[in-house]
Amino acid sequence: MALNRNYILLFLFSLVMTLSGLASLPPIDRDESRFVQATKQMAESGDYVDIRFQEASRYQKPIGIYWLQSAAVTLSGKGAEAPIWVYRTISALGIAIAVLAIAWTGTNLFGPNAGIAAGLVMAAIFATAFEGRDAKTDAMLLACCVAAQGALAQIYLASRRNEPVAGHLWWIFWIAQGAAILIKGPIAPLLSALTIAALFAFERDGRWLSKLKIGRGLLLVVVIALPWLAAITWKSHGAFLQQAVGKDMLGKVASGEESHGLPPGFYMLTYSLFMWPFGLIAVGAGLQALNRLRDDVRLRFCLAWYIPFWLVFELIPTKLPHYVLPAYPGMALLIGWLLTLQPEDANAPLKRWQQWLWWSTAFGLAVVSLGLAAVCIGAPIYLTHSFSWWSIPAATAALGTGYFAFSRQLQVPLPRIGATAACAGITYALLFGVIAPSLKPIWLSPAIKQAVLANKPCDTTVLASARFQEPSLVFLVGTKTVLTDVGGVAQHLLADPACALGLAPIEDEQKLNGMLSAQGKSVNRVAEIDGLNYSSGDKLSLGLYRVAP
Repeated sequence: MALNRNYILLFLFSLVMTLSGLASLPPIDRDESRFVQATKQMAESGDYVDIRFQEASRYQKPIGIYWLQSAAVTLSGKGAEAPIWVYRTISALGIAIAVLAIAWTGTNLFGPNAGIAAGLVMAAIFATAFEGRDAKTDAMLLACCVAAQGALAQIYLASRRNEPVAGHLWWIFWIAQGAAILIKGPIAPLLSALTIAALFAFERDGRWLSKLKIGRGLLLVVVIALPWLAAITWKSHGAFLQQAVGKDMLGKVASGEESHGLPPGFYMLTYSLFMWPFGLIAVGAGLQALNRLRDDVRLRFCLAWYIPFWLVFELIPTKLPHYVLPAYPGMALLIGWLLTLQPEDANAPLKRWQQWLWWSTAFGLAVVSLGLAAVCIGAPIYLTHSFSWWSIPAATAALGTGYFAFSRQLQVPLPRIGATAACAGITYALLFGVIAPSLKPIWLSPAIKQAVLANKPCDTTVLASARFQEPSLVFLVGTKTVLTDVGGVAQHLLADPACALGLAPIEDEQKLNGMLSAQGKSVNRVAEIDGLNYSSGDKLSLGLYRVAP
């Protein structure tokens, strides 16, 4: 009964950790806005097989996340008019499921306190705090990965102990794999394959894999993933496989895609941010586990979960911070494991190179804590030229989190882990829920939407936009929004002079008027929107235009 209560509390804690900002944070460019716009078009068209952004196919990822978001949109009762928070509930739920799954895994491997600790860590790190507010694939992928790996860990441990394997575990493993393939392709299978390969390389024994029931499991994956894959292959005439596999996946492996090519070491350098505030505690636990690698098969599994996946993604040229998120639960488990040791064992001296790594991570914790506090204070001043009083509690919470997360002792008591997580939650609530939404100059699309609503002459008005062509504009203003150049804006206005609206840089106003003058027309500027396009770094001064009467 107490165990069930722990799971319920962790689930609710995770949801509370991501609640602030779900509604107040505008759609984020570019990935989130592309995902939610594609889902919105499914609701508009009723086509839940094909994936499109306006008229273009969007075949970078499979259908899973779009189906889940579509379900949320349907349940909201708002249909295609559903606000951004409806789409984000799927990500918040994905993180909460991942937290439950890691607590379940930690409890079965190391005991209840370890499960609670691992759950608190996963609910409170920066990576999950951000992904839980971002309507993309990564939060729900994490849930599938942790469920699959948790089942795999328990199958492995039972086999190594010559104990019977619970019959539900192989079902969980393969269902999670199938669901993960529908969400983001081969990432979860890759994670499990790398874990198994590392264990085999260390032990030279793969007999335990028979407990996975691989034949039946693969058939189950086929039943889950193949119907949609066959349907989209037929409907797209093979374009889905060509784009998703040939271009998106293999392109990222071969070279840096979309300006995200970075050398090895990127994930090591960003570790302190995306594992904040538990990066230091996790490193301490990981180093102690490494020193006991031969003594405990549970530690062997956790390290096999983290290290190979991290190394592979360090070697792949295309790098984004969330790519290694599925590896982090392996480290969270080790924090829980350290709680099961006697203090003298948990805090045994590290080797010299390990001490250097630990102190380097401590420095990273300090830098990130100070950096987040500085952002909370400095961002409003820099972008809005005003001081936000919310900056004071936000910065205080960030510094307090860093204080609780730093300990000279490697074993950190569970109450302190809880205090660290709660403090981090306050930081995220104020940063993502209050401060970031208040930075009006960077949220151009919401400002443009308000200007369009205030000035549109007809119910059927369509906007054409030059220079500012972010996906969030399409999501907020409408699927029919035309992303074009100044010449396209001129043609759009001339095609429907009574109802059309155009958006263009004010510096191009004379050029726009020149194009319309050939037809005896001119434009009136009905609104001006100034701000910063954070996706490109461009400062923009945009005019909203309609044809002069």
